[in-house]
Amino acid sequence: MTNPSRRHFLGMAATVPLAATGALALGAGTAHAADSAYAMVYFTESNTMLEADYNLHLAVSTDGLRWTPLNQNAPVATPTLGAKGLRDPFLLRKQDGTFVVLATDLSGTDWTRNSVYIHVWDSTDLRTFTGYRLLKLHDMTGTHSWAPEAFWDASRGQYGILYSSVNSSGHNVIMVSYTTDFRTTTNPQVFFDPGYDVIDGNLTLGVNGVNYLYYKKDQTLVGARSTTLNPGSFTPFSTGVAHGGTEAPTVVKSLTGNTWYLWGDTYTPNGVFYAWQSSDLASGTWTAVDQRLYTQPLNSKHCGIHPITSTEYTNLIAKWGAPAWNRLKSYNYPARYVRHSGFAGRIDEYPFDPFPDSQWKLVPGLADSSAVSLQSVNYPTRYLRHYNYALRLDENDGTSTFAGDATFHRTAGLADSAWSSFRSYNNPTRYIRHANYALRIDPVSTATERQDATFQVGH
Repeated sequence: MTNPSRRHFLGMAATVPLAATGALALGAGTAHAADSAYAMVYFTESNTMLEADYNLHLAVSTDGLRWTPLNQNAPVATPTLGAKGLRDPFLLRKQDGTFVVLATDLSGTDWTRNSVYIHVWDSTDLRTFTGYRLLKLHDMTGTHSWAPEAFWDASRGQYGILYSSVNSSGHNVIMVSYTTDFRTTTNPQVFFDPGYDVIDGNLTLGVNGVNYLYYKKDQTLVGARSTTLNPGSFTPFSTGVAHGGTEAPTVVKSLTGNTWYLWGDTYTPNGVFYAWQSSDLASGTWTAVDQRLYTQPLNSKHCGIHPITSTEYTNLIAKWGAPAWNRLKSYNYPARYVRHSGFAGRIDEYPFDPFPDSQWKLVPGLADSSAVSLQSVNYPTRYLRHYNYALRLDENDGTSTFAGDATFHRTAGLADSAWSSFRSYNNPTRYIRHANYALRIDPVSTATERQDATFQVGH
């Protein structure tokens, strides 16, 4: 069987407000009144599989667009049963206010390996993960249980677990199995089968009385809808969106407005997230979000996004820590990041390996501690410096000339004050900019040059 898809965002589709907190018992897809940030779970891969890590990773965001990977982008939990690796993690806040994490039982890319199980963890606060186990979803032989996602079905008083399997139809369908405790399941059945191959189901519940199911069809993200959660009740309706081959849809609502975001992951192992937006889910139409506005965690794949409170956000940062490194995104080429290649400074399109070439520590300036120097993460004795106005990665030789060449004043972005520009310490009329993707220091005067010299410092 060819590989139709594996990834999946843990969506707001699983949010269930908590009566004990005083919140209204709204449907999944609606955040608690107290929610003001987001958590993301994911696994990692990169172009050459240098960063292939099939464990549970965690990131946070205050706006749901720009993400801070936690624990230095290292795992926060590791599966030890089944395939001893995971893909497609999903996060749900349960009715009692605690969290459950689900994930595909699969390590690597052996799509012929079938499992009737998924990985499960419990968590009270996403700072600890307990009760790790495998959960059986069905008894079908010769098929898989990909991209699990859970939702609360109030009419049944049970949680439904969606997943992709091949049943008697001979193609992938979205299945559902029901549970009350995420320890046993019952009643596996087809949830959605439009008559062709579909995987990666993502539910958003109770938006003006309508439930929305987004899924992957032919490497395109498509939506269906229903006024109930009954298996077989969903009807396709939306205009498909894609950026190349796209899978793993997740729909997330802004916590500060009426904007909905649809996330998708590119089909290739070196996945890139793309986002679309809509002010009306019922319209079924989406507009691409400017890539300047969002940044995925480094090498993240098939992630899930769920609202959290400001206290939970603060506690997660305190527990796991923000990265000790940064990445610098180009303003006018937002798919490209500052990196060194052959020790030359340049901007290249994400993703690439070795991925640490794009990781930098912004340390106190070697010549002026009020300024900054860009220290390489994978070559920590080397710094980005200018030489004949070109930027390159050189060993710190301890001289004052080197210190001056490797020191820059970080200023408000010349093209956008919310971003950053870097003015040379010892050539103060010149800024770091890219020209034909190579980095150098130049005087800046035109609008294009200002854009070339503007970067976002993020992760």
